Amino acid sequence: MAARSAEAEALFEAHTAAELRAVERRLRAGIEQKREELRQMVGERYRDLIEAADTIAEMRLSAERLLGAVRGLQRGGAARPGPAAPVRGWGRGAGGAGSELPVDLLFSPLQARPPAQESFYRAAAQLKLLLDVPEKVWGAVEGGRYLPAARLHLLGAHLRRQLQLDAPRARSSPVLARFPILLRQVAAASHLRSTILQESKALLKSQTVSDQAVAEALCAIMLLEDSSPRQALADFLLARKLAIQQLLNQPHHGAGIKAQVCSLMELLTTTLYQAHALFYTMPEGMPRDLALPCGLLFSTLESTTGQHAAGKGGVLEEEVKLSSWFRYLAEAVVEFQPALRTLAHPISQDHLRETLQKWITMCSEDIRAGVSNLLVYVKSMKGLAGIRDAVWELLTSESVSQNWAALCHRLLDKPASLWEDLLQQLFLDRLETLTKEAFDSISSSSKQLLTVALQELEVQPSTSAPSKHIQFEHNVALFLWSESSNDLPCDAAWVSVANRGHFAKSGLSMKAQALTPCVQSFCSALDSKLKARLDDLLSYLPMDSSAKDAAPVVQPRSAFDRYADAGTVEGLLRDRCVACIHHVLGCVREELQSTQSLLGGQADAPSDARLNAVLFMARLCQSLTELCPHLKQCVLGRSDSSEMVLKETRSTKKLGKGKAQEVSPVQAKWQGVKAELLQQSLFAYQIWSSAVTKGLVECFTRTLLLDTAGSVLATATSWDEIEIQEETESGTTVTSKIRLPVQPSWYVQCFLFSLCQEVNRVGGHTLPKVTLQELLRTCMAQVLAAYEKLMEEKQEKKAGTFPMTQNRALQLLYDLRYLSIILTAKSEETKPSRIKHDSRMEKVIDFLEGHIDPFDLDVFTPHLNSNLNRLVQRTSVLFGLLTGTENQYTSRSGTLSSQEQHIILPLASSQIRFGLLPLSMSSSRKTKSASRSTDRVQVPPPVLARAEDEASRPGSLFRQLVTEEEDTAAPSLFKLGWLSGMTK
Repeated sequence: MAARSAEAEALFEAHTAAELRAVERRLRAGIEQKREELRQMVGERYRDLIEAADTIAEMRLSAERLLGAVRGLQRGGAARPGPAAPVRGWGRGAGGAGSELPVDLLFSPLQARPPAQESFYRAAAQLKLLLDVPEKVWGAVEGGRYLPAARLHLLGAHLRRQLQLDAPRARSSPVLARFPILLRQVAAASHLRSTILQESKALLKSQTVSDQAVAEALCAIMLLEDSSPRQALADFLLARKLAIQQLLNQPHHGAGIKAQVCSLMELLTTTLYQAHALFYTMPEGMPRDLALPCGLLFSTLESTTGQHAAGKGGVLEEEVKLSSWFRYLAEAVVEFQPALRTLAHPISQDHLRETLQKWITMCSEDIRAGVSNLLVYVKSMKGLAGIRDAVWELLTSESVSQNWAALCHRLLDKPASLWEDLLQQLFLDRLETLTKEAFDSISSSSKQLLTVALQELEVQPSTSAPSKHIQFEHNVALFLWSESSNDLPCDAAWVSVANRGHFAKSGLSMKAQALTPCVQSFCSALDSKLKARLDDLLSYLPMDSSAKDAAPVVQPRSAFDRYADAGTVEGLLRDRCVACIHHVLGCVREELQSTQSLLGGQADAPSDARLNAVLFMARLCQSLTELCPHLKQCVLGRSDSSEMVLKETRSTKKLGKGKAQEVSPVQAKWQGVKAELLQQSLFAYQIWSSAVTKGLVECFTRTLLLDTAGSVLATATSWDEIEIQEETESGTTVTSKIRLPVQPSWYVQCFLFSLCQEVNRVGGHTLPKVTLQELLRTCMAQVLAAYEKLMEEKQEKKAGTFPMTQNRALQLLYDLRYLSIILTAKSEETKPSRIKHDSRMEKVIDFLEGHIDPFDLDVFTPHLNSNLNRLVQRTSVLFGLLTGTENQYTSRSGTLSSQEQHIILPLASSQIRFGLLPLSMSSSRKTKSASRSTDRVQVPPPVLARAEDEASRPGSLFRQLVTEEEDTAAPSLFKLGWLSGMTK
C-alpha cells in the first residue's frame, strides 16, 4: 500500500490535473476491457461445459438402451429350449455386447444335431463368414495383397448369392429381417470392389514393385472386371503412361531434373522388362530363358483360378484351422475358387509388338515435350553433361544393359536406344539454345563495351581531364615510353620465354605491339567470356582425344556413345563464335562508315577525337586474334586438336616443299575470321591515313601556292656555295662559284616531320605495311597534284603574279626529287601503276627544268644529285618511319677513296648528330669491302630520282654492313657502337 500511495503521489507531482484525468480514463477503459474479456471467456467455457454434460447424458442413455437390448436377447434365448445358445453367439457376432460365451461352445458335433439344426448352423456359419469378409479384405488391401483381397471379395459375393441377399426382393428376406446389419454389408460390397481396383491400378504406376506384385495386381483387376489378358496389357501400359506424365509434371528445382530424367528412363526400361516378364510367352519348342522370365501373368492366373485337390480349400485355405465353426460351412464355400468367364488366351507376339510400339510412340511425344520443359531450367552445359552422364550410367548398368538387346529383339523385333531415340536431339536443341543465348549475351556486352570505349575516346580534352589510358590512346608514343610494374613478368629472371605459357603476356610485349590498355581491357573482357563459354562446353566433350577410344575398353556394354555428337557440339560453338565476331565487326563497320561519311563531309581538318576512335577500332581488330587466344580455341576446337592440325600442316608443308596444301574447313573458317578482322583493321587505318593525308597536304599545298616574294623568302633555306673549274675554248681553266640548295624548303620539312609525328603517334612500327605504303602513295599523289596545280597557275601567266625564277625552280626541283625518294616505297617499282606515276612527275620536272638555263642545268645536275644523296642519308633515320628499311639501306652512289685509313660512314658537309662508327673487321672483310667499294659506280647518275636500280640509291653501306655482320661470327661494334652513338 505504501508503494501504491507513493506512486500516486509521484503522479500528482509530475502531471497536471488534465493529465491525471486522462490517466484515470485510460485506467478505467482498461479495467472495463479486461472485465469484458473475462465475461466472454467464462461464457465460452460454460457453453463447452454444458455441451459436454449433454454429450455425457446422451452416452449414458445410449449405453442403458444397449444394455436393455442385450438383456432382452438373453431373456429371449433363455425362454427358447434349443437354439438359445446359437442366437447368443450370432448376436455377439452381429455386434451384441452382452454375451461372454465363446462361439465355439454354441456348436456341438453334427452327429448330435437334427437335420433342421444342421442347416441352421450352416447358415449361421455363412453369415458369420460374410460379416468377417470385409475386415479381412481391408486388412489385405492395407497390406498391399490385392489378389487375396479380390478373391475374398469374390467369396463375399458368392456368399451373398448363396444367401440370396443380392436378389431384387432381398429386403423382404427373413435373414435380413433377423439381421438388419447385413444391409450394410451389401451396400459396402461395391465400395470394396472400387477400392481394390483403384489400389491395384495405383500399384501398376509404381516402378519399384516386383514383377510378382504387378502380376497379382493385374490378376485382381482381371478377376474383378472379368477382363482378358489383352485388356490387362492395355491397363498396364495405360498406368505406365500416366506414371510418365505424373513424373514429368512433378515440381522441379534445378538439381532434381537429373533425378527426374533418370527416373523416367528407369520407368521406361522397367516397363519393357515387366511387359516381357508378364505378357510374353516363349514359342513352342523353345527352351525357357532363365535370365529373362516370361509368362508370369498366366502362371499367376492359373494358380489363382485352377482346381485344387480335395481338402486343400480354395480362398479360405489358410483360415480352415483357425476356428471350429468353419466346419459347418458348405463345401462349395470352403473350396470356392474365382474364375474368369472366358479363357485367358496368351497374347500373340505380333499383337504384343504392335501394342508396345504404339505405346512407345505415344509416350515419346509426352517425353519430348516434358523433357524439353524440364531442360529449360538447366542453365549450363555442365548441367546437361551431368544429366547425360547419369542417364548413360543408368542405361549402362548391368541390371539394364545385360539383356537389353534380347529384350528389344523379342518385344520390338528391332534394336532400341532410348538416348538416341528420345533424348539426344532434345539435349542438342537445348545446348544450341544455351550457346546462342551465351554468345548473344557476349555480343551485346561487347557492343556495349565498344560504345563506352568510343564515347570515352571522343570526349574532347578541353571538357574534362582524360585518364591516363585515354591519353595513351590519343598518343601511343606516351604509352610506349612509359614505365609500369607489369612491363616484365615476376618470374622473368628464372623462366625463359620458351618455357612461358602461351597466355602469359608481359607489358613490354604489349608495348612492342602498340596494344594500348583500352585494347587490352576490351580483349581481356571478351576473352574471359569466351573462356567461360569454352570451359562450360568442354564439360560436355571428352576430356582428351583418347577418351572416346578408351570408353569401349573400360565399359564393354556401353548403352550409347556419349560423345557421338562432339563434332556437332563443336560446330555449334564455332558457328556461334563466328557469328559473335561478325556482330562485333558489324558494329565496328557501322562506326567506321559513319566516321568516314562524317570526315568526308568536313572541309577542314578532322578532329583528333574521331580519329582516335578510328585508330582504337583499327588496333582492336588487328589484335583481337592475338589477345583473345580462346577465340581461336572456340573456332578451331580444343587446343590439343588444333595444335595437332598445325603440326600436321607444318610437316606436310615440309614434305611438299612449298606446294599448296589442302586446308581443312575448320582452318579455312579460322583463316576467314582473321582475314575479315584484318580487312576491317585496314579499312580503319585507311580512314585514318586519308584524314591525316588530307590535313597535311592541304597545308602543304596552301604554302606551296603562296605566290609572293615574302612567302618565297620565308620558306627558303640555306644554299651551298660550290667552286667549280671549267675549261674555256682556249684551254685555260676558269674557277667559278655556283649556289645550289642543300636542304628542302621549310614547308617540305614540316610536311614530312608532321607526317612522321602522326605515324609515330599511332605506333608506326606496328602499322601494316599495306597501310604505310598506301599512306605514302596517297601523299605522293596529292603532292604531285599540288605541283601540277602550281604548274597550271604558272602556265597561265596571270598579271601581278610572282615570276618563276631559276633559283626558285631549282629549289622546287630539289624538293620534288627529295619528296619522291622519301615517299616512294620500294614495292611500288614493280607495279604497273608506277608508269602513270612517273609520267606525272616527268611533266612537272620538265616544267621546272624549263625555267633553268640548259647549260647551267648540265653543270648543276651532278652537284645537285650529290647534295640530294647526302640529304637522304642524313634524314634516313629522322624520317625512318616513312622510308622504312627498303630506303634506309639502299645502294651508295658515292666514291670511297682508296686512301681512307678507316672505314667510316660518309659525312655531310655540315656536322650531323652521328660521329664516326669504328668497325672491327678481319682483313678478309676489309679486302671484301674495299673491292666491293671500288666496284661501285664512281660517277653519280645524272638524275637520282629517275634511277630504278636499288644499287644506285644512297645508304647501301648500312645494308652492306648488316649483311656482313650476319654472315660472320667475328666480333663487331657496329650494333652497340651505333646505338651508343645516338646518345652522344
